[in-house]
Amino acid sequence: MALSRPVRLFSLVARLILAPRRGLTVRSPDEPLPVVRIPVALQRQLEQRQSRQRNLPRPVLVRPGRLLVSARRPEFNQPARLTLGRWESAPLASQGWKSRRARRDHFSIERAQQEAPAVQKLSSEGNFADLGLEPRVLHALQEVAPEVVQPTTVQSNTIPQLLRGRHVLCAAETGSGKTLSYLLPLFQRLMVQPSLDSLRIPAPRGLVLVPSRELAQQVQAVAQPLGRSLGLLVRDLEGGHGMCRIRMQLARQPSADVLVATPGALWKALKSRLISLEQLSFLVLDEADTLLDESFLELVDCILEKSHIADGPADLEDRFNPKAQLVLVGATFPEGVGQLLDKVASPDAVTTITSSNLHCIMPHVKQTFLRLKGADKVAELVHILKHHNRAERTGPSGTVLVFCNSSSTVNWLGYILDDHKIQHLRLQGQMPALMRAGIFQSFQKSSRDILLCTDIASRGLDSTGVELVVNYDFPPTLQDYIHRAGRVGRVGSEVPGTVISFVTHPWDVSLVQKIELAARRRRSLPGLVSSVKEPLPQQPDFDKSD
Repeated sequence: MALSRPVRLFSLVARLILAPRRGLTVRSPDEPLPVVRIPVALQRQLEQRQSRQRNLPRPVLVRPGRLLVSARRPEFNQPARLTLGRWESAPLASQGWKSRRARRDHFSIERAQQEAPAVQKLSSEGNFADLGLEPRVLHALQEVAPEVVQPTTVQSNTIPQLLRGRHVLCAAETGSGKTLSYLLPLFQRLMVQPSLDSLRIPAPRGLVLVPSRELAQQVQAVAQPLGRSLGLLVRDLEGGHGMCRIRMQLARQPSADVLVATPGALWKALKSRLISLEQLSFLVLDEADTLLDESFLELVDCILEKSHIADGPADLEDRFNPKAQLVLVGATFPEGVGQLLDKVASPDAVTTITSSNLHCIMPHVKQTFLRLKGADKVAELVHILKHHNRAERTGPSGTVLVFCNSSSTVNWLGYILDDHKIQHLRLQGQMPALMRAGIFQSFQKSSRDILLCTDIASRGLDSTGVELVVNYDFPPTLQDYIHRAGRVGRVGSEVPGTVISFVTHPWDVSLVQKIELAARRRRSLPGLVSSVKEPLPQQPDFDKSD
């Protein structure tokens, strides 16, 4: 047995050595060579791979220096000094994001400047006195807000037109100082306008219409100190508490000179004849893009019919037969704004003021987009929030806004953050009015650093202390994205702004591609060009008897 094993091993080695030599025999020239057959499926895959490589877009050449767009894949980086033409094709970092293979991919739109566009172009010599404001109004502004020294670009363009008696349609980016641009002319007009004998019911001389209770409280917080310094009374009228609360608010004496109201509460008071708009001299639609939405349009239309809108500046001169001056303010405007204005005012009496950065990506805010699977969003959000709390900062720290598309998501996400011991506040539209009251004020006072909210906190609310906005659910429209991103980088903010958006669905990717293309070309977002830049069309008279 011992000798048989080496013999077998020797024969096996000999076969292995001699076997290849059998195939190395010299073949005759006429003998055909062996054919190697490739499977058809494999051949098609090779052809497709070669065609994709030939059709890949040429990447943008990246040179040393600051970047406008930085991506996980360097071939999609775009330097800040490079601007793509309007019709020039651009390689998008989000081009293939509708595929599942793109998960965990990301890109960022970097900051192109440090200051907000609204304050970057201010001249050192400009001040509010040059705009035509009276000394009493200037003294009240200095007393209430001593940090406000120079007017922003929007204020410099809007205030003189309002003081001339023009109806104004002001469309400017968020955080550009639009609130003061209409409050200061409002108070100056009421100071020179005599207060007529009051009716049996309250009859305010100034009305500011806002879409939400939170925004009404904020506008009142800005207007009330100014009015108190000028001897004018400012009050708010909010819904959500029933008719008894509305009656109590309007029964307070003396009656308000300026009323800040929501459309629902004001319409209930008008219908019950608890208030009159006959003495109205100044009417403001703040966040007009929301007020002209389908959910508010019918109420706003009825309120405008009850108001006596002046046909032009000449109608405002009659102090004993007051007519209202109309102001529409917003960051975006729908297409129907021209038709609504034509119903109540002459097109020649309306002055349109638009910002050069309207509907554009904010150049002073970093905006990051993450392509995630739905199941990964919670873990990514918890990581971001914990990293934000532990981050080492040399300057002032800011707060965090987390936006969701539904109230149920806010509540569900709140329970998860509770499990992770992350302190936060919640704000959503299905909360009772008493619970909602004061939540945003508590957040502004930094009692909590994190606020989970729906789009109720994205319109008009002052958020100068917010440093980070997280779109847990990507907004359904570009208008909503503009308003959410506008919560950071506002005028007067001491912290740099950052927006992080989770991109999950294919329809989210379509919006992200529009945002990325607009940023690379440095142009406004597509689909938001409204009729504010066009002459107001003439419309036939409508039957208003019903």
